[in-house]
Amino acid sequence: MKIAVCIKQVPTREWQPRIRDDKRWIRDEDVSYEMNEPDAYALEEALRLRETHGGEVVVCAAGPARVQQVLREALARGADRALHVEDDGPQAADARVTAGALAAAMRDEQFDLILTGLQSDDQGHAQTGVIVAERLGIPHSTIIMEVQVENPSTGSGQAARLRVKRELEGGWFQWLTMPLPALLTIQSGINQLRYATLKGIMAAKKKEIRKVPLPAGLAPSQEIVALALPSRTKQTQIIGGSPQEAARELVRRLREEARAL
Repeated sequence: MKIAVCIKQVPTREWQPRIRDDKRWIRDEDVSYEMNEPDAYALEEALRLRETHGGEVVVCAAGPARVQQVLREALARGADRALHVEDDGPQAADARVTAGALAAAMRDEQFDLILTGLQSDDQGHAQTGVIVAERLGIPHSTIIMEVQVENPSTGSGQAARLRVKRELEGGWFQWLTMPLPALLTIQSGINQLRYATLKGIMAAKKKEIRKVPLPAGLAPSQEIVALALPSRTKQTQIIGGSPQEAARELVRRLREEARAL
């Protein structure tokens, strides 16, 4: 199987964000970056599928030159090669622009399967994978918790297809059968992540990262008008009366005001 994995570089969770003067994005000074966690689970799932069924895993990313840091990390974990749409625009772009850049880079590769994380830790659109599938004209399924390949190319000669488990609301799940090629957005926790070994880090230095130009004509459909840091406030209220009366009032407030019950 020829599998693509879309990954994104995001600020580390421990970093305290600082907003630019124009309030349209964060300041890049002194920011440490890491691989988007849901994308890491997508990468791990792709590596496991390759180990079972053979093939190739290609990681794809869009963003400035520093994005090569997470591409090298993915190569060190076991990916075979990488595609990099190098441009400063996709860093703060909406899902339409990012998906358009990734789809253009992957179109000629003819992948059997494309995996993405469910959403990014910075913007959290949860739309990029779906738009990539639409751009490439292939079926997609979201919030995937398990992937099974039926009739692989080495089997009976029938067309390969996927059987996937989707997470629904309220603890429910759904099993679907899908043809290939297809795109899946992977839920965090689907597997146990591996880490890069010293051997993998050394091997990653020799693996190919092919730069792909940003396609012309990509116009955003959404615009960040302003960002603001969340305010932290605390308020203490004393409930008077007898213990029984205070307990009843506390329960009422938790149910009717806080909506916690």
